[in-house]
Amino acid sequence: MILHNRVDRRILKEKLKESSEKRVTLSFYRYIQLPDPTEYRNQLFLDLSNLDVFGRIYVAHEGVNAQISVPEEKFEDFKAYIANSPELKGIRLNIAVDDDGKSFFQLKIQVRNKIVADGLNDDTFDVTDRGVHLSAEEFNKLATDPNTVIVDMRNHYESEVGHFENAICPDVDTFRESLPIVEKMLEDKKDKNIVMYCTGGIRCEKASAYYKHKGFKNVFQLDGGIIEYAREVKNKGLENKFKGKNFVFDERLGERISDEIISTCHQCGQPCDDHTNCKNDGCHLLFIQCKECAEKHQGCCSAECKDIINLPEDDQKAIRKGLNKGRQVFKKGRSEKLLFKSNAKS
Repeated sequence: MILHNRVDRRILKEKLKESSEKRVTLSFYRYIQLPDPTEYRNQLFLDLSNLDVFGRIYVAHEGVNAQISVPEEKFEDFKAYIANSPELKGIRLNIAVDDDGKSFFQLKIQVRNKIVADGLNDDTFDVTDRGVHLSAEEFNKLATDPNTVIVDMRNHYESEVGHFENAICPDVDTFRESLPIVEKMLEDKKDKNIVMYCTGGIRCEKASAYYKHKGFKNVFQLDGGIIEYAREVKNKGLENKFKGKNFVFDERLGERISDEIISTCHQCGQPCDDHTNCKNDGCHLLFIQCKECAEKHQGCCSAECKDIINLPEDDQKAIRKGLNKGRQVFKKGRSEKLLFKSNAKS
């Protein structure tokens, strides 16, 4: 019984690129106690494989966190599966706002300690005592209250390309890192309305409970995150207070929420909010690159990487051998390799 993908990811990516199949990109999560995450993971893999689902799913004792795509022709079957699943019945499906169907190219389900890496000891506070959920309309109303502080619970490379008006955007690389930093930033605001948001809501579920435990009195969270907010704003004709793009962790790397471009190309400084991964397989730094720079530098972050991708494949493999990239991908936009730091005008 095969419970994981065995095909080369490069082949799968090319196949997806050439495919004309229409797919629906969506995300969902649920905090629920799973006695045997591995057993659940294996069954989930089989069930979703039968529906030709692609995506990335994390399973833990505390629940499920999924970002996936489903063939449009099987979407009703997928919803029926969810409706009949004891673990997933009734969850919200956060359907992508700006979707080309090219978000994922394989199904990958992993068992982890937590469905979101937060670094918290859940035994020290009540994780179910969460903040008040806000609809888009309620969020907009509370956002105009001078006693409200809006906090972006995402990472710097996410808020760099898009965020809500007047939001505090912590300069952090990970959610785990953001929790104590945000707490410090808000230490003199415990009596104010603390309104948090993230991509789809999952980070705020845990963060809101944590901050209530830390003594914050009026804690709120945007229900369904930016994705659901954008949908409600469009369907109800509300004012859109989100500016720019919503960063997403799939092949799209972003979905447009408003027409504003609030960031710049990391290589030339021109207005741009298109993220890309460096084409050098030994680098894969994630950074913002405009079309002109992408053509000029062949999708690379530096002259060094550009030189490497033009070498024979065997030479590239030799350079990559034994290379420890670590968490360089999380240096998004900060790497010293980026060309704009030294020769942006060349």
